[in-house]
Amino acid sequence: MGLFRASLRFGSPVRSKPLFPRHSEAMKRRKLFGASLSLILINMVSIMERADENLLPSVYKEVSEAFNAGPSDLGYLTFIRNVVQGLASPLAGVLVINYDRPTVLAMGTFCWALSTAAVGASQHFRQVAFWRAINGFGLAIVIPALQSFIADSYTDGVRGTGFGLLNLIGTIGGIGGGVLATIMAGQQYWGVPGWRCAFIMMATLSSLIGFLVFLFVVDPSKTISITHDTGKDEEKNVLIDKGNASSVASIWLESWTAMKTVTKVKTFQIIVLQGIVGSLPWTAMVFFTMWFELIGFDHNSTATLISLFAIGCAMGSLLGGLIADQISKIYPHSGRIMCAQFSAFMGIPFSWFLLKGIPQLVSSYFTFGATLFLMGLTISWNATAANGPMFAEVVPAEHRTMIYAFDRAFEGSFSSFAAPLVGILSEKIYGYDSKSVDPVSGSAREALALSKGLLSMMAVPFGLCCLFYTPLYHFFRRDREHARLATLKEGGRT
Repeated sequence: MGLFRASLRFGSPVRSKPLFPRHSEAMKRRKLFGASLSLILINMVSIMERADENLLPSVYKEVSEAFNAGPSDLGYLTFIRNVVQGLASPLAGVLVINYDRPTVLAMGTFCWALSTAAVGASQHFRQVAFWRAINGFGLAIVIPALQSFIADSYTDGVRGTGFGLLNLIGTIGGIGGGVLATIMAGQQYWGVPGWRCAFIMMATLSSLIGFLVFLFVVDPSKTISITHDTGKDEEKNVLIDKGNASSVASIWLESWTAMKTVTKVKTFQIIVLQGIVGSLPWTAMVFFTMWFELIGFDHNSTATLISLFAIGCAMGSLLGGLIADQISKIYPHSGRIMCAQFSAFMGIPFSWFLLKGIPQLVSSYFTFGATLFLMGLTISWNATAANGPMFAEVVPAEHRTMIYAFDRAFEGSFSSFAAPLVGILSEKIYGYDSKSVDPVSGSAREALALSKGLLSMMAVPFGLCCLFYTPLYHFFRRDREHARLATLKEGGRT
């Protein structure tokens, strides 16, 4: 922000030579099929990010066999990645203060692509654990930058729809990555296990997308339009180059100021509190693929069931965003909160029915499919209907990446415990024994033990998540007004 003020005062934009040649602004502002090229590529990043997240859970059974690992060991892989992702997330806010978001997104994408390929090539369980940690570091940089990019690209009234579209399109990648890995897992290609080939192929595609983002994406905060007093609609573009050399001291001072501003906001604190609990069920769900295979479903049937759940979540995230946008026009201070509480509450009956009410038999295939789709359709609203749009409204625009980064830091770190806890509960309390699992037909006893562990980490957290949203009815309106006043004062000074 200070760099922007300086460029206005002295009448010339501040520029620095790029490390690599970038395409012209005119080329990067092109539209494809009526949509912004930048937004298309940003959504492709979301597709690859979701696909990468779903790769390992989709091949848990094969990884378990390859490295002789039980559910608790597999849970630790998710735990390691999520902890590193949570702890490293604030770095995204610091990087965005100094570099434009396309550069930050490209850096993170290359990092996770490298680690994904390395997981596919690993020969020992500890190597897999190390590269999953590196994977979390890459995702820590990418996800907050993605969220703030979308927040800056849409206005308040349609921001829920914007986040919903990002989730919908991203979920396509999750479905694709999960289905591809699940189907390839049972094959061999050129003498290499299929699950390893899936990892290397996904890493190659991710690297390509990262390179395209670096070349063609325009940061929505990069260009400020200034209208001349000539009576015409001419505009002058003032380019803000965040990569220019501010002193290290001023960089960290600005970062520290942003951190303090974000963490003091009550709405942020409450949403993070519910998110810490509300993220537990979603982290535990990484065991769904393994659970269905233990019941006896083959790879294709399991991939279809997981895809139905993912499609339901994708449609639900967009539906929740659309509904919340409309309700917030009638109830501007409470509409989004009501939508979030409804969605969190629906996780309780659906979790119970899926994991306990349906007979755990291959013959229950269609009941599982219908339940998973409806469950995904109703429990996936929170991020798009409430969290993402509300974060964008309670801090000034320049702090948006930081607020999304800190949200991921707290939620990611604490929710990381869910996956190993599911494994520990299944093994230590409910009697899961990985040695009793048949590689082809699974094991009904172990499936039941795993389902009990999953239910413990889903039903109760969903209920607490619904409850923890309640204080927002009091604090959200106040925090939003404070943010608007801060933005107006900042605009007046510039």
